[in-house]
Amino acid sequence: MFDFTSLPAADALRIVRRLQAAGFVAYLAGGCVRDGLLGLAPKDFDVATDATPEAVRELFGQRRTLAFGASFGVIGVQGEGPSPTEVATFRCDGTYSDGRRPDHVRYGNAEGDARRRDYTINGLFYDPVADVVVDFVGGRADLASRIVRAIGDPNLRIGEDKLRMLRAIRFAAMLGFKIDGPTAAAIRQFAAQVTVTSGERIGAEMRRMLGSHGAPIAIELLADTGLLRVIWPDLEETPEGLAMATRLAGAVQPPDFVACVAAICGATSADPRRTVERLSEAWRWSTEEREAVGEAIRHRDIVVQADRLPWSVVQPVLIQRYRNTTLAAAEAWAISTGVSRTGIDQCHQRIANWPPERLDPAYWVTGQTLIELGHRPGPNFKSALAAVRAAQLDGQIATVSEGISIAESLLRRESNG
Repeated sequence: MFDFTSLPAADALRIVRRLQAAGFVAYLAGGCVRDGLLGLAPKDFDVATDATPEAVRELFGQRRTLAFGASFGVIGVQGEGPSPTEVATFRCDGTYSDGRRPDHVRYGNAEGDARRRDYTINGLFYDPVADVVVDFVGGRADLASRIVRAIGDPNLRIGEDKLRMLRAIRFAAMLGFKIDGPTAAAIRQFAAQVTVTSGERIGAEMRRMLGSHGAPIAIELLADTGLLRVIWPDLEETPEGLAMATRLAGAVQPPDFVACVAAICGATSADPRRTVERLSEAWRWSTEEREAVGEAIRHRDIVVQADRLPWSVVQPVLIQRYRNTTLAAAEAWAISTGVSRTGIDQCHQRIANWPPERLDPAYWVTGQTLIELGHRPGPNFKSALAAVRAAQLDGQIATVSEGISIAESLLRRESNG
Protein backbone atom coordinates (compact mmCIF):
# COMPACT_ATOMS: atom_id res chain seq x y z
CA MET A 1 0.00 0.00 0.00
CA PHE A 2 2.85 2.40 0.76
CA ASP A 3 6.12 3.18 -0.89
CA PHE A 4 8.57 3.58 1.97
CA THR A 5 11.47 4.74 -0.15
CA SER A 6 10.97 8.46 0.52
CA LEU A 7 12.76 9.88 3.55
CA PRO A 8 9.56 10.86 5.44
CA ALA A 9 8.03 7.42 4.84
CA ALA A 10 11.23 5.61 5.81
CA ASP A 11 11.52 7.70 8.99
CA ALA A 12 7.94 6.84 10.00
CA LEU A 13 8.50 3.15 9.33
CA ARG A 14 11.65 3.09 11.46
CA ILE A 15 9.82 4.84 14.30
CA VAL A 16 6.93 2.35 14.22
CA ARG A 17 9.31 -0.59 14.18
CA ARG A 18 11.33 0.73 17.09
CA LEU A 19 8.24 1.48 19.19
CA GLN A 20 6.82 -1.97 18.52
CA ALA A 21 10.16 -3.60 19.31
CA ALA A 22 10.08 -1.79 22.67
CA GLY A 23 6.68 -3.32 23.42
CA PHE A 24 4.41 -0.44 22.44
CA VAL A 25 1.46 -0.34 20.05
CA ALA A 26 2.37 1.90 17.12
CA TYR A 27 0.62 2.65 13.83
CA LEU A 28 0.67 5.11 10.98
CA ALA A 29 -2.35 7.33 11.47
CA GLY A 30 -4.80 9.64 9.78
CA GLY A 31 -4.29 11.30 6.43
CA CYS A 32 -1.33 9.25 5.30
CA VAL A 33 -3.38 6.06 5.71
CA ARG A 34 -6.30 7.59 3.83
CA ASP A 35 -4.08 8.70 0.97
CA GLY A 36 -2.24 5.38 0.84
CA LEU A 37 -5.50 3.45 0.53
CA LEU A 38 -6.57 5.80 -2.26
CA GLY A 39 -3.31 5.23 -4.13
CA LEU A 40 -2.13 8.78 -3.51
CA ALA A 41 1.34 9.78 -2.30
CA PRO A 42 1.02 11.08 1.29
CA LYS A 43 2.61 14.47 1.92
CA ASP A 44 3.57 13.57 5.47
CA PHE A 45 3.42 10.63 7.83
CA ASP A 46 2.12 10.67 11.40
CA VAL A 47 2.58 7.95 13.99
CA ALA A 48 0.13 7.12 16.81
CA THR A 49 1.17 5.01 19.78
CA ASP A 50 0.31 4.05 23.33
CA ALA A 51 3.77 5.21 24.42
CA THR A 52 3.58 8.39 26.49
CA PRO A 53 5.49 11.49 25.37
CA GLU A 54 8.03 10.83 28.11
CA ALA A 55 8.50 7.26 26.88
CA VAL A 56 8.93 8.45 23.28
CA ARG A 57 11.60 10.94 24.29
CA GLU A 58 13.38 8.36 26.40
CA LEU A 59 13.32 5.82 23.59
CA PHE A 60 14.57 8.15 20.84
CA GLY A 61 16.70 10.47 22.96
CA GLN A 62 16.31 14.08 24.00
CA ARG A 63 18.55 15.36 21.21
CA ARG A 64 16.45 13.77 18.47
CA THR A 65 13.05 14.72 19.85
CA LEU A 66 11.09 17.95 20.08
CA ALA A 67 8.27 18.53 22.54
CA PHE A 68 6.40 20.95 20.29
CA GLY A 69 2.99 19.49 21.11
CA ALA A 70 3.65 17.77 24.39
CA SER A 71 0.52 19.21 26.03
CA PHE A 72 -1.51 17.26 23.47
CA GLY A 73 0.75 14.23 23.59
CA VAL A 74 2.71 15.02 20.43
CA ILE A 75 6.48 14.64 20.13
CA GLY A 76 8.54 15.31 17.01
CA VAL A 77 11.15 12.68 16.25
CA GLN A 78 13.93 13.78 13.92
CA GLY A 79 15.09 11.19 11.41
CA GLU A 80 16.82 11.35 8.06
CA GLY A 81 14.18 13.54 6.44
CA PRO A 82 14.08 17.34 6.57
CA SER A 83 11.21 17.54 9.06
CA PRO A 84 10.52 15.63 12.29
CA THR A 85 7.86 12.91 12.28
CA GLU A 86 4.98 13.66 14.63
CA VAL A 87 4.48 10.88 17.15
CA ALA A 88 1.20 11.26 19.07
CA THR A 89 0.09 9.31 22.10
CA PHE A 90 -3.39 7.78 21.78
CA ARG A 91 -5.73 10.16 23.55
CA CYS A 92 -9.29 11.09 24.37
CA ASP A 93 -10.20 14.77 24.22
CA GLY A 94 -11.99 16.76 26.87
CA THR A 95 -14.49 19.55 26.19
CA TYR A 96 -13.87 22.17 23.50
CA SER A 97 -14.97 25.38 25.20
CA ASP A 98 -13.36 27.63 22.55
CA GLY A 99 -14.70 25.73 19.55
CA ARG A 100 -11.21 24.95 18.35
CA ARG A 101 -9.02 22.95 20.78
CA PRO A 102 -9.79 20.58 23.64
CA ASP A 103 -9.48 22.08 27.12
CA HIS A 104 -7.59 18.99 28.24
CA VAL A 105 -6.66 15.55 26.99
CA ARG A 106 -6.11 12.20 28.61
CA TYR A 107 -4.20 9.29 27.20
CA GLY A 108 -6.13 6.28 25.99
CA ASN A 109 -6.08 3.46 23.49
CA ALA A 110 -6.21 3.15 19.71
CA GLU A 111 -9.99 2.83 19.46
CA GLY A 112 -10.62 5.82 21.69
CA ASP A 113 -8.12 7.84 19.69
CA ALA A 114 -9.83 6.93 16.42
CA ARG A 115 -13.28 7.85 17.73
CA ARG A 116 -12.24 11.34 18.83
CA ARG A 117 -11.05 12.23 15.30
CA ASP A 118 -13.10 14.23 12.80
CA TYR A 119 -14.04 12.07 9.80
CA THR A 120 -14.11 8.33 9.27
CA ILE A 121 -11.67 8.53 6.37
CA ASN A 122 -9.18 10.18 8.76
CA GLY A 123 -9.76 7.72 11.60
CA LEU A 124 -7.83 4.83 10.09
CA PHE A 125 -4.61 3.27 11.36
CA TYR A 126 -2.12 1.15 9.48
CA ASP A 127 0.43 -1.25 10.93
CA PRO A 128 3.23 -1.29 8.34
CA VAL A 129 5.03 -4.14 10.12
CA ALA A 130 2.04 -6.51 10.05
CA ASP A 131 0.61 -4.87 6.89
CA VAL A 132 -2.80 -4.51 8.52
CA VAL A 133 -5.33 -1.66 8.37
CA VAL A 134 -6.99 -1.01 11.74
CA ASP A 135 -10.46 0.47 11.28
CA PHE A 136 -12.67 1.22 14.29
CA VAL A 137 -14.93 3.77 12.57
CA GLY A 138 -15.92 2.44 9.15
CA GLY A 139 -13.39 4.51 7.29
CA ARG A 140 -12.60 1.88 4.65
CA ALA A 141 -16.25 1.59 3.65
CA ASP A 142 -16.54 5.36 3.33
CA LEU A 143 -13.38 5.49 1.26
CA ALA A 144 -14.88 2.90 -1.06
CA SER A 145 -18.15 4.87 -1.21
CA ARG A 146 -16.26 8.16 -1.58
CA ILE A 147 -18.03 9.80 1.34
CA VAL A 148 -16.90 12.32 3.94
CA ARG A 149 -18.74 11.33 7.11
CA ALA A 150 -18.26 12.62 10.65
CA ILE A 151 -17.27 10.06 13.26
CA GLY A 152 -20.19 9.62 15.65
CA ASP A 153 -22.61 12.54 16.09
CA PRO A 154 -21.88 15.17 13.38
CA ASN A 155 -23.23 17.97 15.57
CA LEU A 156 -20.85 16.99 18.33
CA ARG A 157 -17.85 16.67 16.01
CA ILE A 158 -18.49 19.99 14.27
CA GLY A 159 -19.48 21.74 17.48
CA GLU A 160 -16.20 20.73 19.10
CA ASP A 161 -13.97 22.22 16.43
CA LYS A 162 -15.35 24.65 13.86
CA LEU A 163 -12.34 24.24 11.58
CA ARG A 164 -13.67 20.77 10.80
CA MET A 165 -16.29 22.37 8.57
CA LEU A 166 -13.65 23.69 6.20
CA ARG A 167 -11.74 20.42 6.39
CA ALA A 168 -14.82 18.54 5.23
CA ILE A 169 -15.17 20.86 2.24
CA ARG A 170 -11.49 20.45 1.42
CA PHE A 171 -11.56 16.67 1.56
CA ALA A 172 -14.69 16.46 -0.55
CA ALA A 173 -13.41 18.95 -3.14
CA MET A 174 -9.86 17.65 -3.44
CA LEU A 175 -10.77 13.95 -3.37
CA GLY A 176 -13.96 14.20 -5.40
CA PHE A 177 -16.05 12.81 -2.51
CA LYS A 178 -19.55 13.65 -1.32
CA ILE A 179 -20.36 14.92 2.16
CA ASP A 180 -22.99 12.70 3.76
CA GLY A 181 -26.32 14.31 4.61
CA PRO A 182 -26.13 14.55 8.42
CA THR A 183 -22.57 15.90 8.25
CA ALA A 184 -23.56 18.54 5.69
CA ALA A 185 -26.56 19.49 7.84
CA ALA A 186 -24.29 19.98 10.85
CA ILE A 187 -22.00 22.20 8.80
CA ARG A 188 -24.95 24.35 7.76
CA GLN A 189 -26.05 24.60 11.37
CA PHE A 190 -22.65 25.82 12.60
CA ALA A 191 -21.52 27.75 9.49
CA ALA A 192 -21.92 31.18 11.07
CA GLN A 193 -19.52 30.17 13.84
CA VAL A 194 -16.60 29.32 11.57
CA THR A 195 -14.97 32.64 12.42
CA VAL A 196 -14.13 31.44 15.93
CA THR A 197 -11.33 29.69 14.07
CA SER A 198 -8.22 31.82 13.61
CA GLY A 199 -7.67 33.62 10.34
CA GLU A 200 -4.43 31.73 9.86
CA ARG A 201 -6.22 28.38 9.95
CA ILE A 202 -9.04 29.56 7.69
CA GLY A 203 -6.48 30.94 5.26
CA ALA A 204 -4.51 27.69 5.30
CA GLU A 205 -7.61 25.69 4.38
CA MET A 206 -8.57 28.12 1.62
CA ARG A 207 -5.07 27.99 0.16
CA ARG A 208 -5.27 24.23 -0.09
CA MET A 209 -8.78 24.26 -1.56
CA LEU A 210 -8.35 27.03 -4.09
CA GLY A 211 -4.86 25.88 -5.00
CA SER A 212 -6.12 22.47 -6.10
CA HIS A 213 -7.99 20.95 -9.02
CA GLY A 214 -11.00 20.80 -6.71
CA ALA A 215 -11.28 24.61 -6.44
CA PRO A 216 -14.58 24.88 -8.41
CA ILE A 217 -16.18 22.14 -6.30
CA ALA A 218 -14.91 23.81 -3.14
CA ILE A 219 -16.65 27.07 -4.03
CA GLU A 220 -19.90 25.24 -4.76
CA LEU A 221 -19.75 23.33 -1.47
CA LEU A 222 -18.85 26.44 0.52
CA ALA A 223 -21.89 28.18 -0.97
CA ASP A 224 -24.17 25.20 -0.43
CA THR A 225 -23.26 24.89 3.25
CA GLY A 226 -23.48 28.61 4.02
CA LEU A 227 -19.78 28.98 4.73
CA LEU A 228 -19.00 31.13 1.70
CA ARG A 229 -21.04 34.12 2.82
CA VAL A 230 -19.24 34.06 6.16
CA ILE A 231 -15.63 33.74 5.02
CA TRP A 232 -15.96 35.51 1.65
CA PRO A 233 -18.77 38.06 2.15
CA ASP A 234 -17.88 40.15 -0.92
CA LEU A 235 -18.41 37.25 -3.32
CA GLU A 236 -21.83 37.70 -4.88
CA GLU A 237 -23.89 34.60 -4.17
CA THR A 238 -26.29 34.93 -7.08
CA PRO A 239 -26.50 32.03 -9.53
CA GLU A 240 -24.61 34.12 -12.06
CA GLY A 241 -21.94 35.21 -9.58
CA LEU A 242 -21.32 31.69 -8.31
CA ALA A 243 -21.27 30.30 -11.84
CA MET A 244 -18.62 32.84 -12.82
CA ALA A 245 -16.56 32.12 -9.70
CA THR A 246 -16.57 28.38 -10.32
CA ARG A 247 -15.69 28.83 -13.99
CA LEU A 248 -12.79 31.07 -13.07
CA ALA A 249 -11.55 28.68 -10.41
CA GLY A 250 -11.57 25.80 -12.86
CA ALA A 251 -9.86 27.82 -15.58
CA VAL A 252 -6.73 28.57 -13.53
CA GLN A 253 -4.29 25.98 -14.80
CA PRO A 254 -2.16 24.75 -13.25
CA PRO A 255 -4.14 25.33 -10.03
CA ASP A 256 -2.82 28.25 -8.03
CA PHE A 257 -4.38 29.88 -4.97
CA VAL A 258 -3.23 33.45 -5.64
CA ALA A 259 -4.19 33.41 -9.31
CA CYS A 260 -7.56 31.87 -8.44
CA VAL A 261 -8.39 34.55 -5.87
CA ALA A 262 -7.19 37.30 -8.20
CA ALA A 263 -9.29 36.02 -11.09
CA ILE A 264 -12.41 35.76 -8.95
CA CYS A 265 -12.01 39.09 -7.15
CA GLY A 266 -11.24 40.92 -10.37
CA ALA A 267 -14.33 39.57 -12.11
CA THR A 268 -16.97 39.36 -9.39
CA SER A 269 -16.28 42.16 -6.91
CA ALA A 270 -17.78 45.62 -7.28
CA ASP A 271 -14.75 46.97 -5.41
CA PRO A 272 -11.84 44.56 -5.91
CA ARG A 273 -9.42 46.68 -3.90
CA ARG A 274 -11.67 46.62 -0.86
CA THR A 275 -12.25 42.88 -1.27
CA VAL A 276 -8.52 42.19 -1.43
CA GLU A 277 -7.94 44.21 1.72
CA ARG A 278 -10.67 42.36 3.58
CA LEU A 279 -9.61 38.89 2.47
CA SER A 280 -5.96 39.66 3.12
CA GLU A 281 -6.78 40.52 6.71
CA ALA A 282 -9.34 37.77 7.29
CA TRP A 283 -7.25 34.96 5.77
CA ARG A 284 -3.91 36.34 6.96
CA TRP A 285 -2.26 36.60 3.57
CA SER A 286 1.45 37.18 3.28
CA THR A 287 2.69 40.46 1.87
CA GLU A 288 3.65 38.65 -1.33
CA GLU A 289 0.17 37.15 -1.73
CA ARG A 290 -1.53 40.51 -1.22
CA GLU A 291 0.78 42.25 -3.70
CA ALA A 292 0.43 39.50 -6.29
CA VAL A 293 -3.37 39.53 -6.15
CA GLY A 294 -3.42 43.33 -6.42
CA GLU A 295 -1.03 43.37 -9.36
CA ALA A 296 -2.98 40.68 -11.19
CA ILE A 297 -6.24 42.57 -10.85
CA ARG A 298 -4.74 45.92 -11.86
CA HIS A 299 -2.95 44.55 -14.92
CA ARG A 300 -5.49 42.06 -16.23
CA ASP A 301 -6.86 44.24 -19.01
CA ILE A 302 -3.37 45.24 -20.14
CA VAL A 303 -2.24 41.67 -20.84
CA VAL A 304 -5.61 40.75 -22.36
CA GLN A 305 -5.29 43.66 -24.80
CA ALA A 306 -1.51 43.40 -25.21
CA ASP A 307 -1.76 42.87 -28.96
CA ARG A 308 -3.57 46.21 -29.30
CA LEU A 309 -1.59 48.36 -26.86
CA PRO A 310 1.77 50.10 -27.23
CA TRP A 311 4.67 47.95 -26.07
CA SER A 312 5.61 50.66 -23.58
CA VAL A 313 2.32 49.96 -21.76
CA VAL A 314 2.66 46.17 -21.80
CA GLN A 315 6.39 45.84 -21.12
CA PRO A 316 6.37 47.05 -17.48
CA VAL A 317 3.77 44.38 -16.65
CA LEU A 318 5.86 41.60 -18.18
CA ILE A 319 8.97 42.43 -16.14
CA GLN A 320 7.23 42.75 -12.80
CA ARG A 321 7.68 40.18 -10.06
CA TYR A 322 4.18 38.72 -10.23
CA ARG A 323 3.78 38.51 -14.00
CA ASN A 324 3.02 34.76 -13.97
CA THR A 325 0.14 35.27 -11.54
CA THR A 326 -1.12 38.17 -13.63
CA LEU A 327 -1.08 36.07 -16.80
CA ALA A 328 -2.70 33.05 -15.13
CA ALA A 329 -5.54 35.16 -13.70
CA ALA A 330 -6.06 37.00 -16.97
CA GLU A 331 -6.12 33.77 -18.93
CA ALA A 332 -8.72 32.29 -16.58
CA TRP A 333 -10.87 35.39 -17.05
CA ALA A 334 -10.51 35.27 -20.82
CA ILE A 335 -11.44 31.58 -20.95
CA SER A 336 -14.42 32.11 -18.66
CA THR A 337 -15.81 35.08 -20.58
CA GLY A 338 -14.93 34.06 -24.12
CA VAL A 339 -12.62 37.03 -24.65
CA SER A 340 -9.80 36.62 -27.17
CA ARG A 341 -6.56 35.26 -25.73
CA THR A 342 -4.39 36.68 -28.51
CA GLY A 343 -2.89 39.36 -26.27
CA ILE A 344 -2.15 36.89 -23.50
CA ASP A 345 -0.55 34.48 -25.95
CA GLN A 346 1.61 37.30 -27.26
CA CYS A 347 2.79 38.03 -23.72
CA HIS A 348 3.69 34.39 -23.15
CA GLN A 349 5.59 34.25 -26.43
CA ARG A 350 7.64 37.34 -25.69
CA ILE A 351 8.54 36.15 -22.20
CA ALA A 352 9.56 32.75 -23.56
CA ASN A 353 11.35 33.85 -26.72
CA TRP A 354 12.82 37.28 -26.16
CA PRO A 355 16.22 37.50 -24.47
CA PRO A 356 16.36 39.62 -21.30
CA GLU A 357 18.11 42.51 -23.04
CA ARG A 358 15.22 42.76 -25.49
CA LEU A 359 12.42 42.22 -23.02
CA ASP A 360 13.88 44.76 -20.60
CA PRO A 361 16.54 46.84 -22.39
CA ALA A 362 18.80 49.20 -20.47
CA TYR A 363 17.49 52.74 -20.04
CA TRP A 364 19.03 55.10 -22.58
CA VAL A 365 18.38 58.18 -20.45
CA THR A 366 18.39 58.20 -16.65
CA GLY A 367 18.20 60.80 -13.94
CA GLN A 368 21.97 60.73 -13.69
CA THR A 369 22.19 61.46 -17.40
CA LEU A 370 20.16 64.62 -16.95
CA ILE A 371 22.12 65.69 -13.88
CA GLU A 372 25.38 65.35 -15.79
CA LEU A 373 23.88 67.57 -18.50
CA GLY A 374 23.34 70.27 -15.87
CA HIS A 375 19.66 69.80 -15.04
CA ARG A 376 18.55 70.10 -11.45
CA PRO A 377 16.59 67.10 -10.10
CA GLY A 378 12.91 67.75 -9.52
CA PRO A 379 9.39 66.36 -9.96
CA ASN A 380 9.54 66.98 -13.70
CA PHE A 381 12.36 64.43 -14.06
CA LYS A 382 9.89 61.56 -13.65
CA SER A 383 7.57 62.56 -16.48
CA ALA A 384 10.45 63.39 -18.80
CA LEU A 385 12.20 60.09 -18.20
CA ALA A 386 8.92 58.17 -18.61
CA ALA A 387 8.35 59.82 -21.97
CA VAL A 388 11.84 58.88 -23.14
CA ARG A 389 11.42 55.31 -21.95
CA ALA A 390 8.10 54.97 -23.78
CA ALA A 391 9.64 56.33 -26.97
CA GLN A 392 12.57 53.94 -26.63
CA LEU A 393 10.37 50.88 -26.10
CA ASP A 394 7.94 51.80 -28.86
CA GLY A 395 10.75 52.32 -31.38
CA GLN A 396 10.03 56.02 -31.84
CA ILE A 397 13.69 56.88 -31.25
CA ALA A 398 16.80 55.02 -32.33
CA THR A 399 19.63 56.69 -30.40
CA VAL A 400 20.51 57.99 -26.97
CA SER A 401 20.88 61.51 -28.32
CA GLU A 402 17.29 61.45 -29.55
CA GLY A 403 16.19 60.44 -26.08
CA ILE A 404 18.15 63.27 -24.53
CA SER A 405 16.56 65.72 -26.93
CA ILE A 406 13.07 64.60 -25.92
CA ALA A 407 13.89 64.85 -22.20
CA GLU A 408 15.49 68.30 -22.48
CA SER A 409 12.63 69.59 -24.57
CA LEU A 410 10.10 68.43 -21.98
CA LEU A 411 12.15 69.88 -19.12
CA ARG A 412 12.37 73.26 -20.84
CA ARG A 413 8.68 73.25 -21.60
CA GLU A 414 7.75 72.48 -17.99
CA SER A 415 10.21 75.04 -16.58
CA ASN A 416 8.77 77.71 -18.87
CA GLY A 417 5.34 76.43 -18.08
